[in-house]
This record gives sequence, structure tokens and C-alpha cells, in this order.
Amino acid sequence: MQKNEVVKVKIEDIGVGGEGIGKVDGYTLFIKDTIIGDVVEAKVMKAKKNYGYARLMNVLTPSKDRVEEVVCPMARKCGGCQIQEMKYPAQLAFKESKVRGNLERIGEVPGELLDEIMHPVVGMDEEGMQPFRYRNKAQFPIGTDKDGRVTVGFYAGRTHSIIGNTDCVLGVEVNEEILNCILDFMEEFEIPAYDEVKHKGLVRHVLLRYGFKTDEIMVCLVINGKTIPHCHDLVGRLRQIPGMTSITLSSNTAKTNVIMGDTIRLLWGQEFITDYIGEIKYQISPLSFYQVNPVQTEKLYGLALDYAGLTGNETVWDLYCGIGTISLFLAKKAKQVYGVEIVPQAIDDARNNAKINDITNAEFYVGKAEEVLPEYYKEYEKTHNGETAHADVIVVDPPRKGCEESLLQTIVDMQPEKVVYVSCDSATLARDVKFLRAKGYELKDVTPVDQFPHTVHVETVCLLSRK
Repeated sequence: MQKNEVVKVKIEDIGVGGEGIGKVDGYTLFIKDTIIGDVVEAKVMKAKKNYGYARLMNVLTPSKDRVEEVVCPMARKCGGCQIQEMKYPAQLAFKESKVRGNLERIGEVPGELLDEIMHPVVGMDEEGMQPFRYRNKAQFPIGTDKDGRVTVGFYAGRTHSIIGNTDCVLGVEVNEEILNCILDFMEEFEIPAYDEVKHKGLVRHVLLRYGFKTDEIMVCLVINGKTIPHCHDLVGRLRQIPGMTSITLSSNTAKTNVIMGDTIRLLWGQEFITDYIGEIKYQISPLSFYQVNPVQTEKLYGLALDYAGLTGNETVWDLYCGIGTISLFLAKKAKQVYGVEIVPQAIDDARNNAKINDITNAEFYVGKAEEVLPEYYKEYEKTHNGETAHADVIVVDPPRKGCEESLLQTIVDMQPEKVVYVSCDSATLARDVKFLRAKGYELKDVTPVDQFPHTVHVETVCLLSRK
């Protein structure tokens, strides 16, 4: 296979990144924007010895699972929605298959066991329609287009080139009004956008949050400096938008890909918005980790709570607890909950969220879960005459990299009856499940939950019980 060769390919499979996979005379090609069942014409862009990457030129025969027309005209250019071309039931089937495949291949969980314990993926209830407008948070980079005008949108896949778009169909509709207001202000007062190559310019990103139950809106501008000229004019305009609750500045003057700065300065309103998951009220600040799909989050946490099987007598540890979202759910049914999170502001939020919900049986610790729990375990042994620290249930909701082995070993040493693992990456989940199964824990239940329609990402909740 040669670079620039144009070939006809039938797509037989789909990769973890959502790219279609087909073969030409036994040679494997990965082709973005294609789905299983498509017959396509593609141009080879990169040819390696056994596989290559090709660009979709034409869909010759569309798959039965291909939508007639994608809702977002930017879907192919933008890196955000990898599988918007796919009908929603097919997206769910792909995600379920992805979780199962990783558990079998990486986790070495027998297929017969998964036949018994794996439940169907929990999708969004859209009565056959494609689910959109589900995100309560969006971060938009701001830059300059080729004509020198300020632009806002999203990065094209695997690049830092901005695809101009003020109306992402995954976000709430009011985002467009807010972004246009900011763009108009920047043009009128000649406020420069940040240039990450030259490390010059002022406005880097706009963070938007929306409370689905409260209709409260947050705007946080991330800037390469301390303040924005004519800031009061911008605040005056944004305040006119119904629901506006919080307008803040985050200063980030570092030459970095990290979006948010460490400090938040209030421009108007309050430093947080409020929202609910179930009956629990949360205050969310610009730096808070808070699940982006509140409808599905309620289902996700409901499953975690069901798997924990609490009776009111349990001691529970919630590791990577963020602002206490799962902890406070658990505290309603447990005797005592301990939450651990590395971000100090998140722990401040967690403590505050416990207070505003009148929850007194939840304590929170700042630190790395992989350091706090082993330290607690050792200290407990010292101060309790060699008695071992114990937890009835341990809940983990780690970042994509999963749990460190030292943490998993401490979990095993504490001998909880149940481990509830909430994962945003089924590959690292599978790796950690393999470790726990080898240490005497049995995989009892697995349920994928679709938090992110039109993307390749999927959350999974697992229950492991001590044999």
C-alpha cells in the first residue's frame, strides 16, 4: 500500500478512537468518519508495514447504522464528536462491546462470566432520537482566524487549530449567546486573543457552566494577564443574559496546555453556581470537577449506590471524591463516609456541600488517594495496637489512568466486603479488575453508562466482592 493511493474499502470494525477499520488485500486501514457496514473510497495518508491511515473521500454505500445527515456541520472537522455519523442504538452497541472487549482481553475476565454479570449499557432516553444538548460544561479556546478576526470554537482532532463554532450541539443553547457577546466585546474594544505559539495576547479560554435544575449560568474567562480592559462593559452585557449568576476571571500566564489558572477572581455575582443530582444540592466553582451530563450522572451514581448495598451500618471510603458528588449520595445510606481528593478547592467544595445538605457523617481529606489511604492504614495499625484498619465498602472513581497498584494493594489489605469501581476508561478499569481478581475479589456486576453520546467515551460501574 502506497501513500496517496485511493482504495475502495468495506468497514468491518471500529477502533477505540471511533475510527472505522477495513482491509484491502489483507492490509488494515484506519479511516476516521466511517462506521461498520460502510463501503467507502479512501485516500491513504500514512502507510506503515502492516497497517495505515486513510482519509474518507466518498461513502459509496452507507451502512444501515449511518445517520442520513449529521446535526452539526462541523462534526468531521472538530475533534469533539467522533461518532456523530452513527445512529444512537449503534453507538450504544459499540460502547458496550468496547467495555466487554477490554474486560475480556486486558482484564482476562472469562466471556462466560461476562454473559452472566454484564448488564446492557444505560443510554439516554430520547425515544429513538439522537441525544444532544446534554453537557452542563464547555471550555472554548479563543484565538485569531486567518483573516485576523477573533474566533472561538474547538480544536480540530489532534491539533491546536481552532475550528470556529459558537453553537456546539452537545452544549446548552445559551452558550452561543454568551460566546457572541464576548466576541463582539473583544472586537469592539480590540481585546487581543491569546496566541499560544508566541505566548502573546490576552484572552485564552472561556469556561461555561450551566445548572440543569436551577438554570444558573457561570462564565469564567481565562486570561494571560491580571485583568481585561473595559471589564465593566463586558460584565454589564453578560449580566443581561437571564440566569447569569457568576462571572469570574482565571489568570493563567504560564506557557502551558493546562486551561485553568490557579486563582479565581470574582467580577460579578458569586463564585459558584448551584445544581442538584437527585435530592443532593451542589455548589460548583470554576475549578470543581462535576460530571458534565447530569441526567446520566444520576443514573451512574444510582448504580454505584445500588452496588454498595448500604444498610446504614457501613464505613465507606470514597477515593477521588471531587466535590463530594458520590460521597454525599453514599452518606445518606451509610454510617460514615470518608472522601479523598488531591485538589484542595474540591475538598473545600465537598465540605461545603456536606454542610448545605445537612450531612454530618462525611469527612474529607486533601491528598493523593494513593498516599492518603496507605498512610491512614499504617497510622491506624500504630495507634490501635496492631489492629487493622477496615472499610466495609470502598468506592473509587479515578481519572483515565486508573488506580496505582499501591492503592489497589491497600484496598485489598483493608479487606472491604465490596469495591465499587466507577471508571471513565474501560482499558485501565480492566487492568485494575485483573489485579483485584487475582487478590481474592470476584467481579459480580458490570454496567456501562453512556455519559457522552456522539463520542467514543463511556463510563462503567463495576461491583467486586471479597471471596
